[in-house]
Amino acid sequence: MPAVTVDDRLALPRVPRPDAAVLAERPVRSVTTAPSGFEGEGFPVRRAFAGVDMRDLDPFIHMDQMGEVDYAPGEPKGTPWHPHRGFETVTYIIDGIFEHSDSNGGGGVITDGDTQWMTAGSGLLHIEAPPEHLVVSGGLFHGIQLWVNLPASNKWNPPRYQDIRGREAVLLTTDDGGALLRVIAGDVAGHAGPGSTFTPISLIHATVSAGARLSLPWRPDFNALAYVLAGQGTVGAEGRPVRTGQLAVYGPGDVLTVAAAQQQESRTPDLEVLILGGRPIREPVAHYGPFVMNTRAELVQAMEDFQAGRLGVIPAGKMPHTSEEQAGRPDPR
Repeated sequence: MPAVTVDDRLALPRVPRPDAAVLAERPVRSVTTAPSGFEGEGFPVRRAFAGVDMRDLDPFIHMDQMGEVDYAPGEPKGTPWHPHRGFETVTYIIDGIFEHSDSNGGGGVITDGDTQWMTAGSGLLHIEAPPEHLVVSGGLFHGIQLWVNLPASNKWNPPRYQDIRGREAVLLTTDDGGALLRVIAGDVAGHAGPGSTFTPISLIHATVSAGARLSLPWRPDFNALAYVLAGQGTVGAEGRPVRTGQLAVYGPGDVLTVAAAQQQESRTPDLEVLILGGRPIREPVAHYGPFVMNTRAELVQAMEDFQAGRLGVIPAGKMPHTSEEQAGRPDPR
């Protein structure tokens, strides 16, 4: 699992161990297992938030673990052109290569450890797909796509695009060097990640060595989630077991804890976990396919605007992938 790594963790800035006498460790409210499915043109995903109460996820809406899959030549797949309005998509690539293009002029190629942060805002069209050379050769692909809601006051902001290179992520370790933290957004012990957000959130990819324990200071006004990308371990004050494809939802407190099991699978020497949380927006959510608004009337307007071409047009030379798009029907995601 390449992402971004270092040879010597002890050379990195360290996150002090929280004072257990003063700060409360968060308990775990639930652990759920992500069901598997297919997205876009057929790439495999795990639906990380399936079965979780939206009130526990706020300000997040949706998250897919894409892969991990080792494609044969000709197999790599992406998504067709589709619209979005009212939220942000965050695509983090751990292994492999993805290309992004949108009707607002944003886009580029992201690979191991890179993140593309697209604010759909008032609306646009976009596409994500493997580059042609990867389709020809095949290869490993693994990533995450997260949807972050926007407050009502920002849903009509102009679209924007952030290209965050893996080397820009802030790298930290624990007091004993037992974990490597890649801070993509938010603040960890005074160290801020590069992602610029409308809604205050934190997004961290942690690699926890077998037998090590990670204790992170966590804002009490944030919710807290931990999704296991690979490996096995425990979460929370009570040491609840978790494994690949499971999401832990934490209760209130000041400290978030994750511990890696002493014995890991041979193909997964460490516990790989995505840690995220944010300040809940606490506004009504009306969600249909690629639109996340506050009311049903706004969803109807989004659909009408898309069908009328007001969410943008596919750039010259970029042809629609499917007959559904040519008929003006959005991807149902």
